[in-house]
Amino acid sequence: MSKYVITATTAMKGHTNGGLIYMFPTVLIRILYLLPLMFLWRVLVDSGVDAGMTLAQLLTYTYISTLLSEMLVVRTPASDWCFTGKLVTIYTKPFSVVGQIVSHTIGGWLPLLLVFSLPMAVLASLVSINIIPVTLWFFPSLLLCISLGFAFDIIFTCVTVYMKGQSWLVYSIRMAVTALFSGTMIPFQILPFGLTTFFELQPFGSLGGAPLSLFVGTASPMRTIITQIVWNLVLWPLALLWFKKSKERQVGYGG
Repeated sequence: MSKYVITATTAMKGHTNGGLIYMFPTVLIRILYLLPLMFLWRVLVDSGVDAGMTLAQLLTYTYISTLLSEMLVVRTPASDWCFTGKLVTIYTKPFSVVGQIVSHTIGGWLPLLLVFSLPMAVLASLVSINIIPVTLWFFPSLLLCISLGFAFDIIFTCVTVYMKGQSWLVYSIRMAVTALFSGTMIPFQILPFGLTTFFELQPFGSLGGAPLSLFVGTASPMRTIITQIVWNLVLWPLALLWFKKSKERQVGYGG
């Protein structure tokens, strides 16, 4: 276990070795993303639009989505490593490649959680945001969301390998799909034409939208948890099998 902890620690130091001041642009982007959405929800509700959620729920949903964004839709460096050739080199280390990817990613989360998410959670009461989940089922749902996020990321990494390292194209498609179907930006509950159930049950719906809906109390805990478990059981074997078959197609510097 210590080797995974060391990998996570190394990744964390890699994000801060230039000093915390270099994280300021990332923090600023998060804040500039959050403020317009908070304003938009207030305008919509105050204008009498039936959003399917209360103003308090919409604000909390968006606030928590911003604080936990890296966990709600996991993105590891594996696809970038395909492009640079680094993915091949981590096979030389004497432990699981997937374990290294997971450890490196989790370590990379910690600086922003400490510098941005924790202070914003402390300041939430000043802007009348409730950061206490409606149900404790939020926590197992978040763990299942993170687990499924890693499975999706491995699948997208395999797509990058099969597209001969075109990581930017895969990244662009991936961001568009997850933004629409994961529920992290637009809550499923406000979708028109009865689309809520469909979006909740499709595989991307078990990412950020699932724990966020439980956090604000707009989804059924049992159905949400069961759906997340099912998609984990379906996609993890697929991800691992495809990743194994993709190994010989990976290239490093020099071919």
